[in-house]
Amino acid sequence: MRKIKLLALLFLCASLFSAFKNDRKLHIFMIGDSTMANKDVSGGKVERGWGMMLRNFFSDDVVVDNHALNGRSSKSFISEGHWNEVINQVMPGDYVFIQFGHNDEKKDTARHTEPGSTFDENLRKFVRETRLKGGIPVLFNSVVRRNFANSQTAVEDDDKRDNSSKQLVDGDTLVDTHGAYLISPRNVAKEMDVPFIDANKITHELEQGLGPEGSKGLHVWYKPGEVPSLPEGRQDNTHYNIYGAYTVAGLLADAVAMEIPALKKYIHHYDMVVAKDGSGLYSDVQEAVDNAPMEKETTILVCSGEWKKPVIPKGKIIKFVMRAGAIWMK
Repeated sequence: MRKIKLLALLFLCASLFSAFKNDRKLHIFMIGDSTMANKDVSGGKVERGWGMMLRNFFSDDVVVDNHALNGRSSKSFISEGHWNEVINQVMPGDYVFIQFGHNDEKKDTARHTEPGSTFDENLRKFVRETRLKGGIPVLFNSVVRRNFANSQTAVEDDDKRDNSSKQLVDGDTLVDTHGAYLISPRNVAKEMDVPFIDANKITHELEQGLGPEGSKGLHVWYKPGEVPSLPEGRQDNTHYNIYGAYTVAGLLADAVAMEIPALKKYIHHYDMVVAKDGSGLYSDVQEAVDNAPMEKETTILVCSGEWKKPVIPKGKIIKFVMRAGAIWMK
């Protein structure tokens, strides 16, 4: 009798676990540095990481859980315990998007790794441990720095969020700053049969196509007084502004769809996204409507929260898509 009760209990536990697993949405965990990270948007701050915007390109069937952090390398992300926090949450079928390199290049011992050696081994660790949990690792190499002037201080400027070589004259060609740190993710992906997204190539083509002047529009590059939160201005060649992060997230979402067909069905594009937490192009629905073109249908994704219904001018064709938890005020 005791054996029968034990078997019944085990069956019940297995059933409950199975039900929980089936009800749980697909998760994409993200680990990386400031170019991917969520940002403080208080006081009208304009810096964004592309990972902060990525959820705008996935349906409600997917949870994008961004754990990327400013200033971290593959080494410090592990040594400070952030990786343990992430991997403890990963369940079978979840994805882990991995993008390091910017800070692995730094000289300080707390962050520095060597491509072909310690950097590669850290990437292997992320891959192995993700797979041990039944997850699916995806490796990205670093997005480009906007370096048209061949600055010799471009790597160090990341932490200062300023351009020490601002006196240099921009050329017409974007100059790489990552070197062999771009090769390691590709090599580890090939070695361990992991999906690889060439984020560097994608963003290089984007910035080179815009040129030295147009590419400033992707970054936290503002003249004094141009943005209230930056009264003295800023010339930051690494970090994205709202438009830049949104643009890069869309491009990388499309690259994910190409490389990982299982995720393609979840990816969607909208003309505009409105979110209260700063993860959209706008934080106010009326502002999005006001910026929509005339006589052309515009699809606006409205993220969770309570929203005041906008006034839609005559001649504008607006289609709203409401995220789960998004409602109009009565």
